[in-house]
Amino acid sequence: MRKIILLLLICNSAWAQQTTQKEYSFEDFSLKVGVEEQEKYYNDMLQHLSPAKATDSATNDYRGELAFSWLAKGNIERYKYYKSGNPKFTARQFLYLCNALEHLFDDKKQYAAVEQITSDILNDIEKHILVDPIGRTGVLMELNAAANARLGNVNLAKEMIMRPSVAKDNSRELKYFRDSKSNYLNRYAIVMSAAGQDQVAFDILTKAFKEADSNPNMVATFREVYTKLKGADNGFEAYIKSLQDEAYRKYFKEVEKMYIASAKTMLEGSLPDPNRSGKMVTFFRAKKPVKDLSMLNLDNNAVNLGDYKGKILVLDFWTTLCTPCVAAFRGFERVVADYKKDSLQLFVVNLFEDQATVKSYVAKKGISLDVLRDEDNVAYDVQGTPTKIVFDPMGNIRFYGVGYAGSTDREYYKLKSMVEIIKARAVIAANARK
Repeated sequence: MRKIILLLLICNSAWAQQTTQKEYSFEDFSLKVGVEEQEKYYNDMLQHLSPAKATDSATNDYRGELAFSWLAKGNIERYKYYKSGNPKFTARQFLYLCNALEHLFDDKKQYAAVEQITSDILNDIEKHILVDPIGRTGVLMELNAAANARLGNVNLAKEMIMRPSVAKDNSRELKYFRDSKSNYLNRYAIVMSAAGQDQVAFDILTKAFKEADSNPNMVATFREVYTKLKGADNGFEAYIKSLQDEAYRKYFKEVEKMYIASAKTMLEGSLPDPNRSGKMVTFFRAKKPVKDLSMLNLDNNAVNLGDYKGKILVLDFWTTLCTPCVAAFRGFERVVADYKKDSLQLFVVNLFEDQATVKSYVAKKGISLDVLRDEDNVAYDVQGTPTKIVFDPMGNIRFYGVGYAGSTDREYYKLKSMVEIIKARAVIAANARK
């Protein structure tokens, strides 16, 4: 995992330094929000470059960026145009290429396109034309299998999903990429159902939802499998809700043990070393009450956190290069949607990066959460991302944690539990004062 992070950092550093001519740079190109704007910038650059400078090496990163960006928008032809030049994708670009294919499968249902593109990429990897720098080949195989299952190519689907590199991929347990395990279970169930093994698919999905190895995209698959097995979808809503309620109760009990009972507005957030050294590691330092802090929003206006006294306040610290940070956002969005603004305020606080970088990234990814910036990391001296701090309405720190929960549903259950526990304790405290 350290190798993955290092690759992403190296790629980012290289982009910042790369220029083709004084008036054009990859940094400026990457800040363009729309792929149409990026393509115009790229074509303008080509017109100004001499043939000697417009080499494949000089334009490689631009072409890689345009390839995955067009694919993310669902434009297969423009993707093929830029992919035909065989760009050498950076680690970040290859990750986003795989993300775009997941979006094409899960949200756009373009199964034929996913089957063709994943087959082509897997073939290029096998022939050493293309390199997977970040270990996502297994995901490409999963997508290929599920797409073939949807297209009726059952034998191809089963052969692909059963390959050792897919079936024995332990990276899903690392909780680094968004919904890694739950997506695999969903795709495996799709293949099994297509092969006529509906009971196997049903059992896989039941266990997944019960253990919160699940995400919203799996609901439609589960309904389909349930209907095939039972003959109708009568009772499906009640059944899936019972599984989701069981998962929520499990994580509520886990989270309840983490509640900080003593009222503290300042503390050092320490947890056992993730590397199992047996030592405690400090992940942040709250040296001031939250009411005394202010941060900048994306318009560079100061936001005083003291203005949110009376609300449960969540601060989640992230960077654009932190894959597990962004992976958690979909779970956060669901929690925010459950509560009115008068009872909960959640901010995702970007660290270390400038306004232009963050604003462009948020627009490109369609992030709907409220974003703040602490470029110099002065507020909490955060030592690693993602780090989450949750305050009660009086500004006391009641929960904190690090890392990604591993699935959208589990992230949702854990944060919702924190909010509900704080609300319940606040009611108890208020009644005690009467």
